[in-house]
Amino acid sequence: MSDVRVFLLDDHEIVRRGIREMLEDTGDIQVVGEASTAAEALRRLPAAAPNVAVLDARLEDGSGIDVCRDIRSAHPEIGCLILTSYDDDDALFSAIMAGAAGYLLKQIKGTDLIGAIRTIAAGRSLLDPAVTQRVLTRLREGPTQDPKLAALGTREREILHLVAEGLTNRQIASRIHLSEKTVKNYVSSILVKLELTSRTQAAVFAARVEK
Repeated sequence: MSDVRVFLLDDHEIVRRGIREMLEDTGDIQVVGEASTAAEALRRLPAAAPNVAVLDARLEDGSGIDVCRDIRSAHPEIGCLILTSYDDDDALFSAIMAGAAGYLLKQIKGTDLIGAIRTIAAGRSLLDPAVTQRVLTRLREGPTQDPKLAALGTREREILHLVAEGLTNRQIASRIHLSEKTVKNYVSSILVKLELTSRTQAAVFAARVEK
């Protein structure tokens, strides 16, 4: 079996160095690239062609979750693992909506991180058992009425629902037979009407108010 190729995104050099050394000690995992900011990661990730991207959820210039969404949209073959210090329900839910294959807390053991990376590289998904139940409970909650929904048209609500399912603009366009650019324009309009600033926030909003 060929080596598992991993890309690391974390704004702390000492964290990246520690993870790199641990992974490369396994003998079958190779760190093929690193970044300290979201912008840097988006530039370097495609050329590095990793099997798995390990992404810090909170960065100085953005979020590893948004990086996950962008990378998964353009390169669905790359599995994304969110690694964070924060036990945050909204971040966890957003990560799932962004298409992350896993969400782990940095307090986990090194052997568990290595196992998670190998699992994702094999094409399987995983979630930290400590937080999975909260997400499942949230998904089962009934719809919450929100007056902002009244501002959306039928097509906008349809697209918002598909965003909540975790589909990319490209996938939504294919599903409802529109151009990707048209879907992008709809998503921009939805963000304005819902007074949100990111697609991740829209996904969380949609998942909260719709079944």
